[in-house]
Amino acid sequence: MTVAALDLPIAAPKSSSRAGIATVLLLPIALVNAIGFLLPVLNLAKMSFNEALAGGGIGEAFTTANWTGLLQDQFYLELLVNSVTVSLGITIATLLASYPIALYLHRASGMWRTFLTVLVISPLMTSAVVRTYGWIALLAEQGPVANVIAAMGFQPPRMMFNTTGVVIGLTEILMPYMILSLMAGFGRLDPKIEEAAQTLGATPFKTFWRIVLPLTLPGIALGCLLCFVLAISSFITPKLMGGGRVFLLATEIYDQAIVTLNWPLAATLSMLVLIIFGLALAVYSRVLQMIDQG
Repeated sequence: MTVAALDLPIAAPKSSSRAGIATVLLLPIALVNAIGFLLPVLNLAKMSFNEALAGGGIGEAFTTANWTGLLQDQFYLELLVNSVTVSLGITIATLLASYPIALYLHRASGMWRTFLTVLVISPLMTSAVVRTYGWIALLAEQGPVANVIAAMGFQPPRMMFNTTGVVIGLTEILMPYMILSLMAGFGRLDPKIEEAAQTLGATPFKTFWRIVLPLTLPGIALGCLLCFVLAISSFITPKLMGGGRVFLLATEIYDQAIVTLNWPLAATLSMLVLIIFGLALAVYSRVLQMIDQG
């Protein structure tokens, strides 16, 4: 009784002091997020309900015309569907191209794994603009890719200033992000489980389908979320490789803000992108719950 009574007053100050220290440590990052993210988003939300004036002005009157016009205009509905569809296609292409590489890196060891990981990360050290111009040179009508296809006796398809070029460019640019995300989610993959399955007579394909793929689903979900968000918000590559002929949400936001000076409409489109981000996060959370329950 006496020891317990002496311990109770001491435990409370310790817990309260720890909470105070945690609050002090979290305060700087909370302020940075509030100033650098929350306030600009709130300003965009407010601006999306303002009217656009001639010459790029922004009226202070509250209006829902931007949102109603966005939902009623066939062009913006097609823009939304096209942006989501292209981003999903890029995400799937990036996953298919990155999964074998990530799996090989996960199974590698020693200096070989370190060397290959450096090769995977090295494209991130080059600007996306430089890499995009590299793809423009490769996929041009008289570029190396077209010349190789023509030398094989086939008619080279048009790979620039269309959706095909945008998908190819963004797939390569996003591959390092996908590979790193996959490797981060491969922690549950144990080689001993694969060996046990093969010992019991499972074929390599069945081992992959029943063992490897289910255990790597968290990494797949994380990589798909990251690549989808980066693809639908990408501007430089669609603008350059699309040549103004591929209309996506990010390029339309730029045109409305910089070209036509319609800032309220640009803010409305930006909020629409944030809503898509929120939906993608909700789907990702649901997928993780299904993986844990399954």
